[in-house]
Amino acid sequence: MEISKFYSISYEEYDDGKGVEDLLKKILDDPDLPDLKELVIGSWGNAWEDDCQELIDGIVKNAERFSNIESLFFGDMGYEDCEVSWIIQGDYSKLWDALPQLKKFTVKGGMDLRLGKIHHENLESLTVICGGLPVSVIESVQNARLPKLKKLMLYIGSDEYGFDGDVDAIKELLAESDFPELTYLGITNSEIQDELIEVVLNSKYMGQISTLDLSMGTLTDKGGSLLLEKIPEWKNIKKLDLHYHYLSDEMAEKLEGLPIEVDVSEGNGLCEDEDYYCMHAMLTE
Repeated sequence: MEISKFYSISYEEYDDGKGVEDLLKKILDDPDLPDLKELVIGSWGNAWEDDCQELIDGIVKNAERFSNIESLFFGDMGYEDCEVSWIIQGDYSKLWDALPQLKKFTVKGGMDLRLGKIHHENLESLTVICGGLPVSVIESVQNARLPKLKKLMLYIGSDEYGFDGDVDAIKELLAESDFPELTYLGITNSEIQDELIEVVLNSKYMGQISTLDLSMGTLTDKGGSLLLEKIPEWKNIKKLDLHYHYLSDEMAEKLEGLPIEVDVSEGNGLCEDEDYYCMHAMLTE
């Protein structure tokens, strides 16, 4: 019995004229669908030109057919299908009521992404992967009612690829949101990572999370020194993820010496010309 299954429109299928409507039909016609717990959706053929709204609406319309799905990933595609900052997304505001059993939701691509009013009693994990996170999406997360949310992972990104906020937007998100069960906080992939470090370290969630993910951004020794000073104050923190960074070797070694699990892999070294890029501004995936 298959628990998870991946669906997409291949290049060959797209060349034959197939698209998002055919992808929906492929999913609905699959005899494995009633047994699946996880649905992973890749390319819908031309994600750089068309959104996936028809597919979202099709799932909502046929919600009873998806009542067994506990994990949903929309847009799981690499650069060979579509670069992350080019993926045109859709409006998921009706999905929350349609799939009340959903526990994990991941979406990739920030262009035209709308999460709407998020009220969901069972969602435990929410991840938004993008080259730049729109403030409208940040506000949807900020105002969400997710009493069981354990993991929040946000790729902040760059203003060149859609991030139209600033440090204050993230500060307000962390101050105004209410996730009483949160144990994993990821504020990642940012070109203002050092500034966000201070905001995160002063947030109310520091006293309850066990994993702090600040990876894939432009973290330098400035942010590293703050982490070195403040993390020991929080005995609940068991893991610190800093992979992909611009820390000096000396600072990375000091952080590794903290009495918790610390990931400082994928170091980029120091940039004399201050030419720092978050991971998804460097990688075409």
